Amino acid sequence: MASSTKHTSGDTLQRRGLMFILSSPSGAGKTTISRMLLSRDPQISLSVSATTRPMRPGEQDGVHYHFVQQAEFERMVDADEFYEWATVFGHSYGTPKAQIRAGLKEARDFLFDIDWQGTQQLYQKDQQDVVRVFILPPSIDELRRRLTERATDPADVIQARMERARAEISHWDGYDYVVVNDDVETCYDQVCEILHAERRKRARQTGLIGFVRELMKD
Repeated sequence: MASSTKHTSGDTLQRRGLMFILSSPSGAGKTTISRMLLSRDPQISLSVSATTRPMRPGEQDGVHYHFVQQAEFERMVDADEFYEWATVFGHSYGTPKAQIRAGLKEARDFLFDIDWQGTQQLYQKDQQDVVRVFILPPSIDELRRRLTERATDPADVIQARMERARAEISHWDGYDYVVVNDDVETCYDQVCEILHAERRKRARQTGLIGFVRELMKD
């Protein structure tokens, strides 16, 4: 019984949160795995980016994005208020530092759905809190099949996505973990194993020093 009590205490030690990055080429399953994580794990939430693009129907400021004007976005860039930022199809997107840093101190975990360039920027700014996971398709043929079965893009767009996928896959070695998504539930389980292990890392257990000192008292 005493052993069980000690184990429970250790599980509830204060810890620091982490920034959990999922990247993959389009069609490899990153969005599906992200949605599964967010719906099943209450300890992790999606990082809310700032953007200059117009709000779409059904979107809410502060929930889906922080919608800002271009001048405000540029001010934030100049003030180094972003972990990472990029301009895509004429609109700017960035990850604000302040809200993430505050959440990490409160043991909140943040999920990032970003590409390898954003991953590099984020890792360079804050290596200790970043966990990088890359999801691969089981084959190029399977990736093409998935993109085709979506029936949302014409053939030329699918071909462009395939070319970009090959470029993105070439950066697989810039990640801490690589998972092959042959079966979505198996892939999800593997991603969860990574997340749970990273949460238990000694460096993130900020309550360990005090806990161990209490154990070693006469």
